[in-house]
Amino acid sequence: MCRGSYLKAEGVEYKVGKFPFAANSRAKTNDDTDGLVKVLADKHTDRLLGAHIIGPGAGELINEAALAMEYGASCEDIARVCHAHPTCSEAFREANLAAFSGKAINFS
Repeated sequence: MCRGSYLKAEGVEYKVGKFPFAANSRAKTNDDTDGLVKVLADKHTDRLLGAHIIGPGAGELINEAALAMEYGASCEDIARVCHAHPTCSEAFREANLAAFSGKAINFS
């Protein structure tokens, strides 16, 4: 069962933020744009509840999600942290920004 299905089954109200690697500068530079980052956050507290990362460097990006979840970070917290440019980690920031504010900076 995926995290979203689990949250629905438990009656947790959540919001979703997504950002495709097709809009990420590093992924475009490396011609490796398949995939996306999707985050799930509590609708009321903005706390990060889960993340799906499919694409370039996913195994190296998931640690940021795990750290944020362990310490109760909100999507706003993550969005406010500087992420170097151009890096694939910006996609994680952008997905959290989309969940927090409703819109990523570099994707419409």
